[in-house]
Amino acid sequence: MRTQEQVTEIIDRLEKEYPLAQCSLEYEKPYELLFATRLAAQCTDARVNLVTPVLYKRYPTLEAIAGAELSELEDIIRTCGFYHTKAKDIIACANVLLERHGGVVPDTMEELTALPGVGRKTANLVLGDVFGKPAVVVDTHCIRLSNRMGLVDGMKDPAKIEAALAKILPPEKSSGFCHCLVLHGRAVCTARKPACERCCVKHVCQFFAGENA
Repeated sequence: MRTQEQVTEIIDRLEKEYPLAQCSLEYEKPYELLFATRLAAQCTDARVNLVTPVLYKRYPTLEAIAGAELSELEDIIRTCGFYHTKAKDIIACANVLLERHGGVVPDTMEELTALPGVGRKTANLVLGDVFGKPAVVVDTHCIRLSNRMGLVDGMKDPAKIEAALAKILPPEKSSGFCHCLVLHGRAVCTARKPACERCCVKHVCQFFAGENA
């Protein structure tokens, strides 16, 4: 495990390396991020960004999405994979937002995770990016990098990783830090083979220390 001083240095160096780190999903309205994140499950953000403009042109309002024909919405999002389940979740979620929340995306973990198709990862993304609240988004990059760096110790369960990171990350930096992990995971600390020689935090990384012991 890393010391708090090492954790702070990892945060600072990643922030300097990726000063413009933000969610790569494109959206204009809060509910659009909610649905884009649902579409991104087992799909690339780049693919989702190609699909959502078509989706929102056909259904420009939350009411339109709530009243969409399932088969028609499925056709639009088909290339995102698992389109039947995703389409059902999006339509159901739109209806719940209208019926229970007056068409407004809620800003609490409890209310967000009560929405159809919304788990803690999606909820944290919305809380952090839309509402500016402390949030730890645990995706595959976060799981891999937090273990390699030594921010957590051999954890694979997203909920446990979220809780562990929430204890060591400054609340105001937690959401941005997770976006940095995504960019670093794509560019340097890849799943197949990390490019440690190009890593800005290798000198405080547990994996690098073990490989070079």
